[in-house]
Amino acid sequence: MPTKSPVEDEVVAAIGRLLRRGLPVTPATADPVLLDLRGIVARAVDPADDASRTAALDGTLRGLLARFPDTRYAPAARALFGLPPAEPGQNLTVRRDLAAEQSGHEVHHFRKRVEPRLIEKVAWELLADADRFTRSPMIAPRLAPVTERQPVQPDPFAWEVAEHEEQLSRLWSAIYAARAELLAVERLISLRADRMDILHTAVTAAWRWAVARAEAIGYTTAFDPDQDVDALVALTGWTPPLTGAQASRLTEAAGGGASREQFVHSLHGETGLGNAWTEGFLPRTPDLEHTPEKNGQLS
Repeated sequence: MPTKSPVEDEVVAAIGRLLRRGLPVTPATADPVLLDLRGIVARAVDPADDASRTAALDGTLRGLLARFPDTRYAPAARALFGLPPAEPGQNLTVRRDLAAEQSGHEVHHFRKRVEPRLIEKVAWELLADADRFTRSPMIAPRLAPVTERQPVQPDPFAWEVAEHEEQLSRLWSAIYAARAELLAVERLISLRADRMDILHTAVTAAWRWAVARAEAIGYTTAFDPDQDVDALVALTGWTPPLTGAQASRLTEAAGGGASREQFVHSLHGETGLGNAWTEGFLPRTPDLEHTPEKNGQLS
């Protein structure tokens, strides 16, 4: 393995200490070096509050373990940190025995050889996550509760500020909506759901992604021309590779506030584009237009 930097050593050591109690992360087990990671600070509702960052760390670790990249050791890693197949409240010895069983190793070998590698992998994933947030083109604005009406004053400057906030909110709303549908597609695939259910959700994801791209183009054109539209849209998550022309066609079909029905109707007959999107998720998937419909709608 490559030589670790001092920061990596600190994160690895902090994960090792957290492992003693496992998840959920508590203020007593949350190491400051983990709470200070950029990805954790960015996710915290209140970055200045340790409890908020602790909750963000707990959620980030759960998501990381849910998507653990090594499929062979994923159940073992989850059990080791106290997630299913482990049960709440189990101590490290019990969790380690279960993790060794899940990985097919004898307990002594697992503890000496496998467990350190799993801890390092979790640490590296956290550092990679922090790096992605450090290089992220934008961070979603944090919202605070408002108890009183905040009218916009009849003034050009106030109108401009309100319009900017309005467009920024629409942009992030579209980005998160697209991310939700892309996650839904991956979840259904993992569940081995009915193929038609997956296809229906994949079409919805295409529409949401295209809406997000249209919003990103509108926002950057009006307020921030130096921002990279593709980098903004990449925040939605992984999507099948598309050519520039294909991405533009999807965006055009979703423009002007088009509904999902209008989006699909606009793409009628474009078999190649439909296949490029759906086959990225499910090879040899029927194209969008030839998928069986109910009541005239893709379903």
